[in-house]
Amino acid sequence: MPFIEVSGLSKSYDVANKPVNVLRDLDVSVEKGEMIAIVGASGVGKSTLLHVLGGLDSIDGGSIRIAGKSLRDFSDADLVAFRNRHVGFVFQFHHLLPEFTALENAEMPMRIARTPRAESVPRAEELLTRVGLGDRLTHRPGMLSGGEQQRVAVARALMMRPSILLADEPTGDLDEQTAGALHALLREMHQRYQLTSIIATHNPRLAAACDRTLRLEGGALRSA
Repeated sequence: MPFIEVSGLSKSYDVANKPVNVLRDLDVSVEKGEMIAIVGASGVGKSTLLHVLGGLDSIDGGSIRIAGKSLRDFSDADLVAFRNRHVGFVFQFHHLLPEFTALENAEMPMRIARTPRAESVPRAEELLTRVGLGDRLTHRPGMLSGGEQQRVAVARALMMRPSILLADEPTGDLDEQTAGALHALLREMHQRYQLTSIIATHNPRLAAACDRTLRLEGGALRSA
């Protein structure tokens, strides 16, 4: 059985009181441990797909099953727990809190889960060191480069030891050299922490580094 199995997925939004179909009868299966790239034009629905896969948004039709469990069967509380424990998100814009240090930003998922700091601090230190920021623990986001801020976001995404990593244009705001370094980091973290990763990207180098590339077009996925 695939680790992530999506069948007949549909999702629409109301725009000026008119429904706009973003995802239409979409099917995809992802095996545990795969690293998948989702490519496609801007506005085609890549972010929407990641949001519904991660339980951030509801669906209109079809099903999403993770490890055999349907997200549609989850209560609101179940979805919150699922997102916090099993899914790590990395977005194009890092969404770091400017008043907190790199260490405190990375800790945030465990703080939200009310994990004792005696446990969260060592884990955040370990992850920030893994992503090359062991000497930036006390720096606030304004003191970090764009690439360093995104590395903090990667560390934050991995704090709860998720099984799934969803990344939405993670290199979209970075220059080519910095983006290349982040590609390598995402691949390393994927392998080190045995993740199942789905990455929406416009970057052909990042897509080429993945195990498989799928194109989102007309609301459905096909091999790129």
